[in-house]
Amino acid sequence: MTLTRAAGRTMLASFFVVNGAKAAARPDQLVADAEPIARKVVPLAQRIAPPSVASYVPEDTKSLVRATGAAQVLGGLGLATGLGRRLSASLLSASMVPHVLASRPAKGASAEDRTAARSVMLRNVALLGATLLASQDTQGKPSLGYRASKQAAAISKAASKEKKDLEKQAKQLTGPSNKRKAKKQAKQLEKQAAKLQKQGTKKAKQLTKQGSKKADELASQIESLLS
Repeated sequence: MTLTRAAGRTMLASFFVVNGAKAAARPDQLVADAEPIARKVVPLAQRIAPPSVASYVPEDTKSLVRATGAAQVLGGLGLATGLGRRLSASLLSASMVPHVLASRPAKGASAEDRTAARSVMLRNVALLGATLLASQDTQGKPSLGYRASKQAAAISKAASKEKKDLEKQAKQLTGPSNKRKAKKQAKQLEKQAAKLQKQGTKKAKQLTKQGSKKADELASQIESLLS
């Protein structure tokens, strides 16, 4: 983690910690501005969120302002300290959405009020963008998605190369030159087999001849002994 990155995160987090603490401690000052947004956001959140989470969504504007402030304090501390920094930045991004909606210029407002509202809205949009960037910051390291895509590309490349090698080997085995080699080797093996068979027959005849000769000698010896 570089010093510049740590300092930038701390400066960004300081806004949310200070303003979140004010909203959590004194929500009455923000209830009037948050009331129109709360009437739209609360029913939507209760419909979208899972039943186990929807039951915890505050229904009154004061509790919603206080919960948003507490979320900003927690998110700001996490972002500043680096503990769960990306999750904390995502929490801060979610908390800024109602502020962006609430800071839109009201219909029928004077020119001065509309200019002031636009200034606040631009600030809130800038903070939302900053927290979105912080939620995607990997501190110079490749993200899990990038590493997964690189690994998948490497595996695909290796598989493609292996496929080409196998196809090349198959072509070599089935090529005309290999067929000629196979026929030549088969003929050589046939010649070697015939030669071995001939040698075996010759050896068998020699052994048979030697056995007959020994049998005749033994018969002669027996006859001489009997006589």
